[in-house]
Parts: sequence; structure tokens; C-alpha cells
Amino acid sequence: MIKPIPLLYVLLLCVVMNPVFGQKTININSTVHQHIFNGAEIEYLEDNSNKLTIDDIRTDSVSHLFQVNKGYYPKNKNVRSDYWYKIKVNFDGPMDEKQSVFEFFDQTTELITAYVPDNKGLYTSKTAGASTNFVNRLYHHKNFEFSINNKLKGEHIYYFKIRSANSINVIIVYRTIGYFIHYALTEYLTYGLFYGMLLIFCFHNLLMFLAVRKKHYLFYVLYVMSVGFYEMSTDGIAFQYIWPELPGLNAYAYGVSLYFISLFALLFTKDLLDVRHKAPIFNKIINYVIGFRTLYLLFCLFINPGFFIYKFVEVVPLSVAFVTGIKIWSNGYKPARFFVVAYASLFIGVIFKVISVLGAVRGMGLFAFYGLSFSFIAEMIFFSIAIADQVRLLRTEKEAAKDEIIRQMAITNQLKDSINQELEIKVNERTRQVIEKSRKISEQAEVIEQQNADLINTNKEIERQAAEISLMNVLLERDNIQLKHNIEKVTDARVLSAELSFEEFSSTYPDQESCNKFLSELKWAKGYGCLKCASTLYKNGRAPYSRRCTKCGYEESVLFNTIFQNNRIPINKAFYVVYLMYSTKGTISSYQLSEKIGIRQSTCWQYAIRIKKVMNEHKKDGRKGANQGWSRLVIDHKPAVTGRIKDGAVRTENVL
Repeated sequence: MIKPIPLLYVLLLCVVMNPVFGQKTININSTVHQHIFNGAEIEYLEDNSNKLTIDDIRTDSVSHLFQVNKGYYPKNKNVRSDYWYKIKVNFDGPMDEKQSVFEFFDQTTELITAYVPDNKGLYTSKTAGASTNFVNRLYHHKNFEFSINNKLKGEHIYYFKIRSANSINVIIVYRTIGYFIHYALTEYLTYGLFYGMLLIFCFHNLLMFLAVRKKHYLFYVLYVMSVGFYEMSTDGIAFQYIWPELPGLNAYAYGVSLYFISLFALLFTKDLLDVRHKAPIFNKIINYVIGFRTLYLLFCLFINPGFFIYKFVEVVPLSVAFVTGIKIWSNGYKPARFFVVAYASLFIGVIFKVISVLGAVRGMGLFAFYGLSFSFIAEMIFFSIAIADQVRLLRTEKEAAKDEIIRQMAITNQLKDSINQELEIKVNERTRQVIEKSRKISEQAEVIEQQNADLINTNKEIERQAAEISLMNVLLERDNIQLKHNIEKVTDARVLSAELSFEEFSSTYPDQESCNKFLSELKWAKGYGCLKCASTLYKNGRAPYSRRCTKCGYEESVLFNTIFQNNRIPINKAFYVVYLMYSTKGTISSYQLSEKIGIRQSTCWQYAIRIKKVMNEHKKDGRKGANQGWSRLVIDHKPAVTGRIKDGAVRTENVL
């Protein structure tokens, strides 16, 4: 049986300790312009199903599951779950009629749904977040604000449901409208100064790059731009001013900008510290880190964008650059000392940011939230000092080199004076020798002049002989021309009389050009006469070696009224068929023709029949062609004209 006195003590202890372990209610009156909720002032509930509604949350079966926040700021430890947060506000005393707001800081939060009670105690929902269009926000401000319409005296409970793929500190702030406007103006002014400094860094180093063409200036400009883009992506400025209607970019912008920060920081490190020559091993390590970081970016972009939340990977390139600077500084390169200090300041900012995210630092919310930006500014200042120190060192080396050049020039002048004295002595000696040689040369010149006179007479004799040789060359050239003409006549006579192979025959008629030329000369050997108007005036036609009447415009082909009219095989092979038929008196078979010229037997048979018919006509008519040979079969062929000449054209049919 429990004794009454100990039981009373237990009940009293519970009453006393309940305010300590229960949720704390915040009293707000007209004198409170801002309050940042933290610690036991906030209760939270993790919704693993992501299906709970405000009605479910307010039921007794669920409301008792809320837990009091034990850290300074609550966190969403499981990024796959929705988190509900509850605060209690007691409006104590008279309140002004101006509106107040609840404000959330972290701009990477995807979705916040606020449930605010009205005057009747009913809850109305309002949403905001990085996954919704910026234009739908209550105020066009980078943070998320929800208005408080009911400020009646008494206690009110507010619920907030938060969904975020990133691990965030949930910072809930109460502000009056007047204080919110004051805070927003101050904050945007601070951002203006911050981004203005970034622009100054960029512009200055861009001018330096254009002036001296050193790559580390360009890499530094790109690094500063990447830092600015990252800050704009994480503080909501980019969402507000650059892509307000594209909330989907918020999930990628900060991850891509972090990649470019690492990339250009490593490239800047390599070029500024000349890592390739001063620390070759670290140069390879930097290349490997760049490759690894690029693969990680591609994986996040195309496979799983959720991996963008693991920002700790940036510690790897940051550490590599930091250790590289320490190594090169230890090797005696002085500009690396400010480089190391710059990365040390950034390391401090990153470490402080990590500690604040883990909740280890309390009471410094704004400084913890914006501390990384201050570290970036400090880093850029020290980077600029490192670049200036490098320029100073180069200038010192240049001045030392200039002094060394001046010293060398003084030594050179001394050597030059001594050498000039020696040269003057040698020149005098050499002048005496030259005068003596000049006298001897004058004597030799007289001898040479006499020899030149003899050479002139000899040249005249040579010119006379050359004239005789030129005359002999002219006579020989004339004989050569005659000999060449006789060889051509002999060759033509052989073609007209003896049987040649196709290769020998082709040396005389190698292509269509030579065949058409031969036909033209043979066909119009006695002059041209138009078949339509009998005019003898003509000009060249459109087809090769055709002739067009200048009077009526009728154009006659070189093949028309020849045995080759309507020819369907290469003209040089057609020539050779006529030649073989003539030289064998028509006894050669179509199979032999096909074998010699490489044409189908049926085609050779048709041509052989046509040529035999012409040869038979010659026998019947008793026509002979002395010194014409096979070529007389070409022109004597008279195809029957079955049409009439009209409008400059002739239609013929070969009776063969």
C-alpha cells in the first residue's frame, strides 16, 4: 500500500517539473517586435507515412506523440519524412492592429504548410517553399512568410508541416510587419554590399586577365562568380530575381554551383601556385579529384539528383587545395602563405557551418546562418592579397633581374672598351697590309684588263659560231617536223591497210574526242552544206564537233548520215569493228569481235550485219575508194530518211 505522504511528494514534483519538460508557451504583447523560437518552445512529430492531415494531428491519439525539441533548433533528421512542428503563443495584453508574420529562413526547404487559427478557432492552411512558384508567396521576399490574422488575447496553437530533401535547421521567427520591413531592408542592403564586393572582385581580376593574360585571373573570376551563384541559390535571391517561375531549378542550382566552385578553385590553385612544377604529385591528385567530382556531378544530374544534399563531398577538393598550398609554402614559395590563410578562413566558416547545422552552437542563429558568406569574403580578400603578393614577388624578381642586367652591361662596356683598343691596333696593322695588297692588285688589274680584251675577241668568235649553230637547229627542226608528219602518214596508211590489235588501233583513236574529230574532218572534207536550207555558213553546235547553220539554226550531229548513227557502244570500239570487218573482208565472226573488243556477241553480230550490208552495197555499185580503206564505209553509208526536217531537227531511221 502506497503511503499518502510519498504520493503527495510525487504529485507535487510532477507539477513543479512539468513546465521544465513540457512545451513552453511564448507570451507576446505590443512591446515584442521579434521572437526566435528555439529549444522547448517547439514540439515536433515525424510523419513516416507522409499522410497525416491537420485533423489527424489535432486528435488525442496523435497529439500526444509530439516531442519537445531538445536541441536549440529542431532538425528534419529523416529527409524522407514529413515533420510537424507546433508552437504555442499567448497574446498577453492589448495588441496593435497591424499584421504580424511567422518567418522561415532556410530557402532550400521544398514545402512549408502553415495552419493558422482564425477568430473562430478554425485552421486555414497556407503553403510556400522552394518547390512552388515565387509569385505565389505572401510577400516577394527571399524567406517564407505566413501572416497571423488572429491576434485576440489568449493562447493560440500554430502547426507547420515541413518537407525538405535537405537536412535543415527549422528556424521559426515571429515578427511584426514594421520590424519585418526594417529587417528585410537591412538584409537586402547587406546582400547588395556582399554581391557588390563579388562584382568588384570579378571586374578587377577580369581587367587584370585582359591586361596580363594570366590564366589564374580568369579562374579566379569564374570562382568568384560560382560563389556568387551558390550564395544566390541558397539564400533565395536567384529564385526571386532569375527564375521565379521555375522552382524545379532550385533542386539543381546549388549542387551545380558547388561543383563549379570546386572546379575553378582547383584550377586556380594549380595555376597560381604552379603546382605542375612545384608539386607534381599534388598536381596529379588535383586532376584525379576534378575527374571524381565531375563524375559525381553527372551522377547527380542524370541518375539521382537526391545526392546533391551530400555537400560534405566538397571537403575533399577544399582539403586538397589547402594541403597543396601548405606543401608549396613549406617548399619556400612565399605567395602561398596568403593562399593558405584564405583557405583556412574558408575552413573555419565551413566548420562553423557544420557545427551550427548539427546544433552544437546556440544563441548565434543569424551569424551561424550567414557565417559561410563572411568566410567567402575573407577568403577572396586573402586570395587577392596572395595574387598581389605574387605580383610583388615577380616585380622584385624583375627588378633584381634588371639590376643584374645593368651590372652585366657595365662589365660588357668594360670588355668592349678593352676590345676596341685591341681592335684599333689590329685595324691599323690590317690597313697597312691592305694598302700593300691594293698595290699588288692594281698591278694584277692591268694584266686582267689585257686578258679581258682577249676574251672579248674570243666571245665575238663564239657568237658567230652560235649564230651558225642556231641556223642549223632551225633546219633540223624543220626536218623533224617533216619526219613526224611522214611517221603519222605511215601510221595512218598502216591503219588503213594492215590489221592492227585494238591497243594499236586505240593509239590512233584513243577516245571519243579523237573519233569525233576524225569523223568531222572526213564528213565535211568537201565543205559544209545545210541539209535544210543548203546554206554553207555554220558555227559550232552544242554537241562536240556538231555544226549549226547560221541561217536557219538547224544543227547537224557529226554522227548523222554515217554508219555510226544511233550508235550504242563506245565510238572507238565501233571504229575498230568497222576496221576489222573491212580488213577481214567480212569473214571475222561475231564471237571473234566480241572477244577482241569486250562487247556482247549479240551486239557484235548486229554491227557485223550492218557493216556487211554496206560492204555488199559497195560491191553491187562497183564503188572503190583508193587510199581510203575502211573509212569509206563510214561516210558512204546512207540511211533512209523516213521523216522530214522541221524546226532544226531531223528524224531518221536506219534501214539496217
